[in-house]
Amino acid sequence: MASSTGGESLLVRPASAQDAAGVATLLGVLGYPCDRAEAAARLRALEEEPDQQILVADRHGCLVGLLALDLMFYLPLGARTCRITALVVSDSEQRRGVGRLLLREAELRARQAGAARIELTSATHRHEAHEFYRACGFGESALRFLKRLGDA
Repeated sequence: MASSTGGESLLVRPASAQDAAGVATLLGVLGYPCDRAEAAARLRALEEEPDQQILVADRHGCLVGLLALDLMFYLPLGARTCRITALVVSDSEQRRGVGRLLLREAELRARQAGAARIELTSATHRHEAHEFYRACGFGESALRFLKRLGDA
């Protein structure tokens, strides 16, 4: 999916192994630092998972955004749902439409997969992100609880 944001061409496409360095940088921006090798391993781990997709926003060969989504059957709803597990835009590209473009592509893919809804979680301290999600049509619906089972 190609678009124009900020007056320059922007391409949203599936991530590839060659994107490992850019993915590592973007995960660091999101607060989950890793190096290129670890990002490459994460991308390889998802290659065999057809219901998980990593989309990147590419501006002239430079990754400026990333979105990860997971399609699954949700027992309580009795239907497929789509969960966005990561969304990040580089600092220099924020407020230029990159996040909205990634969310639109995720919604399109979720609809094509037959998902009844799309959801995401966001850390409580990310107030600007919460406002962005509300502006994109997302509403608060649940309180999330977390129990760590290791270092992750």
